[in-house]
Amino acid sequence: MITVEKADGITLKISHDMASTKKSDIDLFFFVPGELGLSADVLKESDLYYSSLIQKRAYYSNKILLPLVHSRLAKRGRLSSTQYRVSLSLFAYQYVIALDKAVSELNKHDKDEVTTDEVDEVIELALDILKKLRRSIPYEENLKRYYANIDNYLSWYTGQKFLSLVAHMPRDGEYKTLKERLITIVEKETAHRKLNNYNSKNVRDDVTRMSNKMRLLRRLIEHPIVLQEKTASLGKNMNRMVKGIATGFVMVFVTICVIMARDYWGEITVSFIVAMSFVYALREIFKDDLRDVLWRMIRKGKPKWRKRYIDPTTKKAVGQKLEWLEYVNLSKLPDRIKSIRKKRVAQREETVLHYRAETEMSTSRFMSGYEETRESLMLSMRPLTRLMDKGSNRVYVLNNGQVSREKVEKRHLINLIAKEDNRDGKPVYYRWKLILNRNQIVAVEQIEVEEPNDPFALVKESV
Repeated sequence: MITVEKADGITLKISHDMASTKKSDIDLFFFVPGELGLSADVLKESDLYYSSLIQKRAYYSNKILLPLVHSRLAKRGRLSSTQYRVSLSLFAYQYVIALDKAVSELNKHDKDEVTTDEVDEVIELALDILKKLRRSIPYEENLKRYYANIDNYLSWYTGQKFLSLVAHMPRDGEYKTLKERLITIVEKETAHRKLNNYNSKNVRDDVTRMSNKMRLLRRLIEHPIVLQEKTASLGKNMNRMVKGIATGFVMVFVTICVIMARDYWGEITVSFIVAMSFVYALREIFKDDLRDVLWRMIRKGKPKWRKRYIDPTTKKAVGQKLEWLEYVNLSKLPDRIKSIRKKRVAQREETVLHYRAETEMSTSRFMSGYEETRESLMLSMRPLTRLMDKGSNRVYVLNNGQVSREKVEKRHLINLIAKEDNRDGKPVYYRWKLILNRNQIVAVEQIEVEEPNDPFALVKESV
Protein backbone atom coordinates (compact mmCIF):
# COMPACT_ATOMS: atom_id res chain seq x y z
CA MET A 1 0.00 0.00 0.00
CA ILE A 2 1.21 3.50 -0.88
CA THR A 3 0.17 6.65 0.98
CA VAL A 4 1.10 10.27 0.27
CA GLU A 5 0.86 13.12 2.76
CA LYS A 6 2.45 16.43 3.63
CA ALA A 7 5.29 15.93 6.12
CA ASP A 8 5.90 19.64 6.70
CA GLY A 9 5.56 22.88 4.80
CA ILE A 10 7.57 21.92 1.73
CA THR A 11 8.24 18.18 2.12
CA LEU A 12 6.15 15.38 0.69
CA LYS A 13 6.07 12.04 2.52
CA ILE A 14 5.47 8.91 0.44
CA SER A 15 5.04 5.74 2.50
CA HIS A 16 5.12 2.22 1.11
CA ASP A 17 4.18 -0.80 3.19
CA MET A 18 5.90 -3.82 1.72
CA ALA A 19 3.88 -6.91 2.52
CA SER A 20 5.31 -10.32 3.28
CA THR A 21 6.12 -10.77 -0.44
CA LYS A 22 9.85 -10.76 -1.01
CA LYS A 23 9.75 -8.54 -4.09
CA SER A 24 7.94 -5.30 -4.80
CA ASP A 25 8.14 -2.66 -7.54
CA ILE A 26 6.87 0.90 -7.33
CA ASP A 27 6.69 3.56 -10.05
CA LEU A 28 6.06 7.22 -9.30
CA PHE A 29 5.16 9.58 -12.17
CA PHE A 30 5.23 13.32 -11.39
CA PHE A 31 3.44 15.44 -14.01
CA VAL A 32 4.89 18.94 -13.63
CA PRO A 33 3.27 21.91 -15.46
CA GLY A 34 5.26 22.99 -18.49
CA GLU A 35 5.16 26.65 -17.45
CA LEU A 36 7.67 25.90 -14.67
CA GLY A 37 10.28 25.02 -17.28
CA LEU A 38 11.55 21.91 -15.51
CA SER A 39 14.04 19.87 -17.56
CA ALA A 40 17.25 17.89 -17.24
CA ASP A 41 19.19 21.07 -18.08
CA VAL A 42 17.57 22.95 -15.18
CA LEU A 43 17.61 20.13 -12.63
CA LYS A 44 19.64 16.98 -13.19
CA GLU A 45 18.26 13.66 -11.99
CA SER A 46 21.32 12.97 -9.85
CA ASP A 47 21.09 16.40 -8.19
CA LEU A 48 17.45 15.79 -7.33
CA TYR A 49 18.19 12.31 -6.01
CA TYR A 50 20.99 13.36 -3.67
CA SER A 51 19.68 16.75 -2.51
CA SER A 52 15.91 16.32 -2.29
CA LEU A 53 15.21 12.64 -1.59
CA ILE A 54 15.64 11.13 1.88
CA GLN A 55 14.73 7.48 2.38
CA LYS A 56 14.14 5.36 5.46
CA ARG A 57 13.10 1.70 5.68
CA ALA A 58 12.10 0.13 9.00
CA TYR A 59 10.68 -3.11 10.31
CA TYR A 60 6.91 -3.15 10.44
CA SER A 61 4.38 -5.51 12.00
CA ASN A 62 0.60 -5.75 11.94
CA LYS A 63 0.77 -7.60 15.27
CA ILE A 64 0.82 -4.45 17.36
CA LEU A 65 0.80 -6.30 20.68
CA LEU A 66 3.67 -8.61 19.76
CA PRO A 67 6.27 -6.34 21.46
CA LEU A 68 4.34 -6.58 24.72
CA VAL A 69 4.32 -10.35 24.44
CA HIS A 70 8.07 -10.24 23.90
CA SER A 71 8.40 -8.00 26.94
CA ARG A 72 6.70 -10.56 29.16
CA LEU A 73 8.89 -13.32 27.71
CA ALA A 74 11.97 -11.23 28.45
CA LYS A 75 10.87 -10.81 32.06
CA ARG A 76 10.73 -14.58 32.37
CA GLY A 77 14.15 -15.04 30.84
CA ARG A 78 12.78 -16.60 27.66
CA LEU A 79 13.85 -13.82 25.32
CA SER A 80 17.19 -12.12 24.74
CA SER A 81 17.73 -8.51 25.69
CA THR A 82 18.45 -7.70 22.04
CA GLN A 83 15.08 -9.05 20.92
CA TYR A 84 13.39 -7.12 23.70
CA ARG A 85 15.00 -3.85 22.61
CA VAL A 86 13.98 -4.39 18.99
CA SER A 87 10.43 -5.30 20.00
CA LEU A 88 9.99 -2.34 22.32
CA SER A 89 11.44 0.08 19.76
CA LEU A 90 9.12 -1.27 17.08
CA PHE A 91 6.15 -0.90 19.43
CA ALA A 92 7.07 2.73 20.17
CA TYR A 93 7.85 3.52 16.52
CA GLN A 94 4.50 2.23 15.28
CA TYR A 95 2.66 4.02 18.09
CA VAL A 96 4.29 7.31 17.09
CA ILE A 97 3.39 6.77 13.42
CA ALA A 98 -0.22 5.94 14.29
CA LEU A 99 -0.56 8.93 16.64
CA ASP A 100 0.96 11.24 14.01
CA LYS A 101 -1.52 10.07 11.42
CA ALA A 102 -4.54 10.27 13.72
CA VAL A 103 -3.76 13.77 15.00
CA SER A 104 -2.84 15.13 11.56
CA GLU A 105 -6.16 13.82 10.20
CA LEU A 106 -8.00 15.74 12.93
CA ASN A 107 -5.95 18.91 12.55
CA LYS A 108 -6.25 19.16 8.76
CA HIS A 109 -10.06 19.36 8.91
CA ASP A 110 -11.86 22.62 9.52
CA LYS A 111 -12.19 23.32 13.22
CA ASP A 112 -15.95 23.00 13.22
CA GLU A 113 -15.86 19.63 11.42
CA VAL A 114 -13.98 17.82 14.20
CA THR A 115 -16.36 15.98 16.50
CA THR A 116 -15.74 15.24 20.16
CA ASP A 117 -16.26 11.53 19.48
CA GLU A 118 -13.35 11.49 17.02
CA VAL A 119 -11.03 13.19 19.50
CA ASP A 120 -12.25 10.92 22.31
CA GLU A 121 -11.41 7.86 20.24
CA VAL A 122 -7.83 9.05 19.70
CA ILE A 123 -7.45 9.85 23.39
CA GLU A 124 -8.74 6.46 24.53
CA LEU A 125 -6.54 4.53 22.10
CA ALA A 126 -3.42 6.48 23.10
CA LEU A 127 -4.04 6.08 26.82
CA ASP A 128 -4.81 2.38 26.41
CA ILE A 129 -1.53 1.78 24.56
CA LEU A 130 0.49 3.68 27.18
CA LYS A 131 -1.25 1.75 29.95
CA LYS A 132 -0.38 -1.60 28.38
CA LEU A 133 3.22 -0.50 27.93
CA ARG A 134 3.56 0.47 31.60
CA ARG A 135 2.26 -2.90 32.76
CA SER A 136 5.34 -4.61 31.32
CA ILE A 137 8.31 -3.04 33.09
CA PRO A 138 11.32 -5.40 32.85
CA TYR A 139 13.29 -6.56 35.90
CA GLU A 140 16.85 -6.33 34.55
CA GLU A 141 18.48 -2.99 35.16
CA ASN A 142 19.85 -2.50 31.62
CA LEU A 143 16.44 -3.30 30.11
CA LYS A 144 14.72 -1.08 32.63
CA ARG A 145 16.86 1.88 31.53
CA TYR A 146 15.93 1.22 27.91
CA TYR A 147 12.26 1.00 28.88
CA ALA A 148 12.54 4.30 30.77
CA ASN A 149 13.90 6.08 27.69
CA ILE A 150 11.06 4.73 25.57
CA ASP A 151 8.41 5.63 28.15
CA ASN A 152 9.94 9.08 28.59
CA TYR A 153 9.73 9.85 24.88
CA LEU A 154 6.23 8.43 24.34
CA SER A 155 4.91 10.36 27.33
CA TRP A 156 6.38 13.63 26.08
CA TYR A 157 5.36 13.03 22.45
CA THR A 158 1.79 12.15 23.41
CA GLY A 159 1.60 15.40 25.35
CA GLN A 160 2.87 17.36 22.35
CA LYS A 161 0.27 15.85 20.05
CA PHE A 162 -2.55 16.46 22.50
CA LEU A 163 -1.48 20.09 22.90
CA SER A 164 -1.53 20.47 19.12
CA LEU A 165 -5.14 19.26 19.19
CA VAL A 166 -5.96 21.91 21.80
CA ALA A 167 -4.31 24.61 19.70
CA HIS A 168 -6.38 23.66 16.62
CA MET A 169 -9.74 23.41 18.36
CA PRO A 170 -12.30 26.23 18.16
CA ARG A 171 -12.93 28.34 21.24
CA ASP A 172 -16.62 27.48 21.45
CA GLY A 173 -18.01 26.29 24.75
CA GLU A 174 -18.83 22.91 23.19
CA TYR A 175 -15.13 22.05 23.10
CA LYS A 176 -14.26 23.50 26.49
CA THR A 177 -14.69 20.21 28.36
CA LEU A 178 -12.65 18.33 25.76
CA LYS A 179 -9.85 20.88 25.96
CA GLU A 180 -9.77 20.60 29.74
CA ARG A 181 -9.54 16.83 29.47
CA LEU A 182 -6.63 17.01 27.04
CA ILE A 183 -4.79 19.50 29.24
CA THR A 184 -5.38 17.29 32.29
CA ILE A 185 -3.86 14.31 30.46
CA VAL A 186 -0.83 16.39 29.46
CA GLU A 187 -0.36 17.49 33.09
CA LYS A 188 -0.60 13.88 34.26
CA GLU A 189 2.03 12.79 31.75
CA THR A 190 4.29 15.62 32.92
CA ALA A 191 3.83 14.49 36.52
CA HIS A 192 4.53 10.88 35.45
CA ARG A 193 7.89 11.87 33.95
CA LYS A 194 8.77 13.94 37.01
CA LEU A 195 7.80 11.15 39.42
CA ASN A 196 10.07 8.69 37.63
CA ASN A 197 12.95 11.20 37.41
CA TYR A 198 13.15 10.81 33.65
CA ASN A 199 14.54 14.33 33.18
CA SER A 200 16.57 16.64 35.37
CA LYS A 201 15.14 19.94 36.58
CA ASN A 202 17.41 21.88 34.21
CA VAL A 203 16.03 19.93 31.26
CA ARG A 204 12.41 20.31 32.40
CA ASP A 205 12.79 24.07 32.74
CA ASP A 206 14.44 24.56 29.34
CA VAL A 207 12.21 23.90 26.33
CA THR A 208 15.16 23.78 23.94
CA ARG A 209 17.08 21.22 26.00
CA MET A 210 13.96 19.12 26.41
CA SER A 211 13.28 19.15 22.66
CA ASN A 212 16.87 18.20 21.83
CA LYS A 213 16.86 15.37 24.36
CA MET A 214 13.64 13.98 22.90
CA ARG A 215 15.15 14.17 19.44
CA LEU A 216 18.00 11.97 20.67
CA LEU A 217 15.54 9.55 22.28
CA ARG A 218 13.69 9.35 18.97
CA ARG A 219 16.95 8.27 17.32
CA LEU A 220 17.39 5.70 20.09
CA ILE A 221 13.96 4.27 19.28
CA GLU A 222 14.64 4.12 15.55
CA HIS A 223 18.16 2.67 15.76
CA PRO A 224 17.29 -1.06 16.23
CA ILE A 225 14.49 -1.12 13.65
CA VAL A 226 15.50 1.30 10.91
CA LEU A 227 17.60 -0.63 8.42
CA GLN A 228 21.02 0.76 7.61
CA GLU A 229 21.56 1.75 3.98
CA LYS A 230 24.57 1.62 1.72
CA THR A 231 24.00 3.44 -1.56
CA ALA A 232 26.13 2.77 -4.64
CA SER A 233 25.99 4.70 -7.90
CA LEU A 234 25.92 2.16 -10.71
CA GLY A 235 27.90 2.35 -13.94
CA LYS A 236 31.10 4.03 -12.70
CA ASN A 237 33.41 1.52 -14.34
CA MET A 238 31.28 1.55 -17.49
CA ASN A 239 31.52 5.35 -17.54
CA ARG A 240 35.30 5.15 -17.49
CA MET A 241 35.22 2.61 -20.31
CA VAL A 242 32.91 4.82 -22.38
CA LYS A 243 35.25 7.78 -21.90
CA GLY A 244 38.16 5.66 -23.09
CA ILE A 245 36.27 4.36 -26.13
CA ALA A 246 35.09 7.84 -27.12
CA THR A 247 38.60 9.26 -26.75
CA GLY A 248 40.02 6.35 -28.79
CA PHE A 249 37.55 6.89 -31.66
CA VAL A 250 38.31 10.60 -31.78
CA MET A 251 42.06 10.06 -31.67
CA VAL A 252 41.84 7.61 -34.58
CA PHE A 253 40.02 10.30 -36.58
CA VAL A 254 42.58 12.95 -35.59
CA THR A 255 45.53 10.69 -36.48
CA ILE A 256 44.07 9.93 -39.92
CA CYS A 257 43.53 13.64 -40.54
CA VAL A 258 47.13 14.43 -39.50
CA ILE A 259 48.54 11.77 -41.86
CA MET A 260 46.37 12.96 -44.75
CA ALA A 261 47.30 16.60 -44.14
CA ARG A 262 51.00 15.79 -43.99
CA ASP A 263 50.80 13.86 -47.27
CA TYR A 264 48.90 16.74 -48.86
CA TRP A 265 51.15 19.61 -47.80
CA GLY A 266 54.35 17.60 -47.55
CA GLU A 267 55.83 19.82 -44.86
CA ILE A 268 54.71 21.97 -41.97
CA THR A 269 53.26 25.20 -43.33
CA VAL A 270 50.87 27.84 -42.08
CA SER A 271 48.03 26.04 -43.85
CA PHE A 272 49.01 22.79 -42.15
CA ILE A 273 48.99 24.47 -38.71
CA VAL A 274 45.57 26.04 -39.38
CA ALA A 275 44.18 22.69 -40.52
CA MET A 276 45.52 20.93 -37.44
CA SER A 277 44.03 23.61 -35.19
CA PHE A 278 40.67 23.03 -36.85
CA VAL A 279 40.97 19.24 -36.42
CA TYR A 280 41.85 19.52 -32.74
CA ALA A 281 38.96 21.94 -32.21
CA LEU A 282 36.62 19.37 -33.73
CA ARG A 283 38.10 16.78 -31.40
CA GLU A 284 37.22 18.86 -28.32
CA ILE A 285 33.72 19.50 -29.65
CA PHE A 286 32.75 15.97 -30.60
CA LYS A 287 34.61 13.99 -27.93
CA ASP A 288 32.12 14.87 -25.19
CA ASP A 289 29.13 14.53 -27.52
CA LEU A 290 30.26 11.08 -28.64
CA ARG A 291 30.81 10.04 -25.04
CA ASP A 292 27.32 11.23 -24.04
CA VAL A 293 25.69 9.40 -26.96
CA LEU A 294 27.49 6.15 -26.16
CA TRP A 295 26.67 6.53 -22.45
CA ARG A 296 22.95 7.04 -23.12
CA MET A 297 22.85 4.04 -25.47
CA ILE A 298 24.60 1.70 -23.02
CA ARG A 299 22.81 2.85 -19.83
CA LYS A 300 19.35 3.22 -21.34
CA GLY A 301 16.79 1.46 -19.14
CA LYS A 302 19.36 0.35 -16.57
CA PRO A 303 19.19 1.31 -12.85
CA LYS A 304 21.26 4.24 -11.66
CA TRP A 305 21.58 3.41 -7.96
CA ARG A 306 21.57 0.35 -5.73
CA LYS A 307 20.83 0.33 -2.02
CA ARG A 308 21.80 -2.52 0.27
CA TYR A 309 19.82 -2.88 3.49
CA ILE A 310 21.61 -4.10 6.61
CA ASP A 311 20.02 -5.14 9.88
CA PRO A 312 21.41 -2.76 12.55
CA THR A 313 21.48 -5.52 15.17
CA THR A 314 22.78 -8.59 13.32
CA LYS A 315 24.75 -6.60 10.69
CA LYS A 316 23.45 -9.00 8.04
CA ALA A 317 22.35 -7.88 4.57
CA VAL A 318 18.57 -8.32 4.48
CA GLY A 319 17.73 -6.90 1.06
CA GLN A 320 18.50 -4.53 -1.76
CA LYS A 321 16.79 -1.98 -3.97
CA LEU A 322 17.51 -0.81 -7.52
CA GLU A 323 16.47 2.75 -8.37
CA TRP A 324 15.81 4.78 -11.50
CA LEU A 325 15.13 8.51 -11.78
CA GLU A 326 14.66 10.05 -15.22
CA TYR A 327 12.68 12.45 -17.36
CA VAL A 328 10.22 10.66 -19.62
CA ASN A 329 8.49 11.79 -22.80
CA LEU A 330 4.70 11.76 -22.58
CA SER A 331 4.45 9.59 -25.68
CA LYS A 332 6.64 6.88 -24.09
CA LEU A 333 4.53 6.43 -20.96
CA PRO A 334 2.77 3.07 -20.39
CA ASP A 335 -0.76 2.96 -21.79
CA ARG A 336 -2.32 2.50 -18.35
CA ILE A 337 -0.59 5.64 -17.05
CA LYS A 338 -1.76 7.55 -20.12
CA SER A 339 -5.34 6.42 -19.54
CA ILE A 340 -5.21 7.59 -15.91
CA ARG A 341 -3.68 10.90 -16.93
CA LYS A 342 -6.07 11.96 -19.67
CA LYS A 343 -4.67 13.69 -22.75
CA ARG A 344 -5.59 17.34 -22.88
CA VAL A 345 -4.03 20.39 -24.47
CA ALA A 346 -2.60 21.68 -21.18
CA GLN A 347 -1.01 18.32 -20.46
CA ARG A 348 0.96 18.12 -23.69
CA GLU A 349 3.48 20.56 -22.27
CA GLU A 350 3.90 18.77 -18.96
CA THR A 351 7.28 17.46 -17.87
CA VAL A 352 7.14 13.91 -16.54
CA LEU A 353 9.61 12.85 -13.87
CA HIS A 354 9.68 9.09 -13.31
CA TYR A 355 11.03 7.36 -10.20
CA ARG A 356 11.18 3.56 -10.17
CA ALA A 357 12.31 1.17 -7.43
CA GLU A 358 12.63 -2.60 -7.49
CA THR A 359 12.98 -3.96 -3.97
CA GLU A 360 13.90 -7.48 -2.93
CA MET A 361 14.03 -8.43 0.75
CA SER A 362 15.31 -11.62 2.38
CA THR A 363 12.61 -12.08 5.01
CA SER A 364 14.38 -15.17 6.37
CA ARG A 365 17.15 -12.88 7.66
CA PHE A 366 14.78 -10.50 9.47
CA MET A 367 14.68 -10.35 13.25
CA SER A 368 12.47 -13.12 14.61
CA GLY A 369 8.78 -12.27 14.44
CA TYR A 370 8.92 -9.66 11.68
CA GLU A 371 8.12 -10.23 8.03
CA GLU A 372 7.30 -6.76 6.72
CA THR A 373 8.99 -3.41 6.22
CA ARG A 374 7.73 0.12 5.76
CA GLU A 375 9.58 2.62 3.59
CA SER A 376 9.26 6.39 3.87
CA LEU A 377 10.40 8.64 1.02
CA MET A 378 10.78 12.26 2.07
CA LEU A 379 10.79 14.38 -1.09
CA SER A 380 11.57 18.07 -0.78
CA MET A 381 9.61 20.16 -3.28
CA ARG A 382 11.95 23.12 -2.85
CA PRO A 383 13.61 22.68 -6.30
CA LEU A 384 10.15 23.04 -7.90
CA THR A 385 8.99 25.98 -5.80
CA ARG A 386 12.14 27.88 -6.79
CA LEU A 387 10.93 27.72 -10.39
CA MET A 388 7.63 29.40 -9.49
CA ASP A 389 7.07 33.10 -10.07
CA LYS A 390 7.08 35.49 -7.16
CA GLY A 391 4.16 37.76 -6.49
CA SER A 392 0.45 37.16 -6.95
CA ASN A 393 -2.47 37.71 -9.29
CA ARG A 394 -5.25 40.29 -8.98
CA VAL A 395 -8.89 39.38 -9.62
CA TYR A 396 -12.06 41.42 -9.48
CA VAL A 397 -14.92 40.26 -7.25
CA LEU A 398 -18.54 41.42 -7.37
CA ASN A 399 -20.16 41.43 -3.93
CA ASN A 400 -23.56 43.04 -3.26
CA GLY A 401 -23.18 45.37 -6.19
CA GLN A 402 -19.70 46.45 -5.12
CA VAL A 403 -16.56 45.65 -7.10
CA SER A 404 -13.39 44.89 -5.19
CA ARG A 405 -9.95 43.82 -6.30
CA GLU A 406 -8.59 40.81 -4.43
CA LYS A 407 -5.05 39.53 -4.19
CA VAL A 408 -4.75 35.84 -5.12
CA GLU A 409 -1.62 33.75 -4.68
CA LYS A 410 -0.27 31.78 -7.60
CA ARG A 411 -0.66 28.04 -7.24
CA HIS A 412 0.44 25.13 -9.38
CA LEU A 413 -1.02 21.65 -9.68
CA ILE A 414 1.25 18.60 -9.91
CA ASN A 415 -0.30 15.23 -10.63
CA LEU A 416 1.28 12.16 -9.05
CA ILE A 417 0.42 8.69 -10.36
CA ALA A 418 1.83 5.65 -8.58
CA LYS A 419 1.96 2.01 -9.56
CA GLU A 420 2.54 -0.74 -7.01
CA ASP A 421 3.37 -4.27 -8.10
CA ASN A 422 4.02 -6.88 -5.41
CA ARG A 423 4.40 -9.58 -8.08
CA ASP A 424 1.60 -11.56 -6.50
CA GLY A 425 -1.29 -10.45 -8.68
CA LYS A 426 -2.65 -7.40 -10.45
CA PRO A 427 -0.75 -4.08 -10.05
CA VAL A 428 -2.45 -1.34 -8.03
CA TYR A 429 -2.60 2.25 -9.27
CA TYR A 430 -2.99 5.45 -7.23
CA ARG A 431 -3.33 9.11 -8.08
CA TRP A 432 -2.91 12.33 -6.09
CA LYS A 433 -3.13 16.04 -6.79
CA LEU A 434 -0.36 18.10 -5.20
CA ILE A 435 -1.22 21.79 -4.90
CA LEU A 436 1.80 24.03 -4.33
CA ASN A 437 2.56 27.70 -4.04
CA ARG A 438 6.00 29.24 -3.79
CA ASN A 439 6.22 28.73 -0.02
CA GLN A 440 4.56 25.41 0.78
CA ILE A 441 2.51 22.40 -0.19
CA VAL A 442 -1.02 23.72 0.12
CA ALA A 443 -2.90 20.43 -0.15
CA VAL A 444 -2.56 16.77 -1.05
CA GLU A 445 -5.74 15.25 -2.51
CA GLN A 446 -6.14 11.60 -3.41
CA ILE A 447 -8.18 10.92 -6.55
CA GLU A 448 -9.98 7.68 -7.18
CA VAL A 449 -8.52 5.68 -10.05
CA GLU A 450 -11.18 4.08 -12.21
CA GLU A 451 -10.87 0.63 -13.67
CA PRO A 452 -10.02 0.56 -17.40
CA ASN A 453 -13.47 -0.74 -18.33
CA ASP A 454 -15.38 1.73 -16.16
CA PRO A 455 -18.00 3.33 -18.49
CA PHE A 456 -18.21 6.42 -16.27
CA ALA A 457 -14.46 7.08 -16.21
CA LEU A 458 -14.69 10.10 -18.51
CA VAL A 459 -17.46 11.62 -16.42
CA LYS A 460 -15.62 11.09 -13.13
CA GLU A 461 -12.28 12.39 -14.38
CA SER A 462 -11.54 15.92 -13.22
CA VAL A 463 -8.86 18.35 -14.28
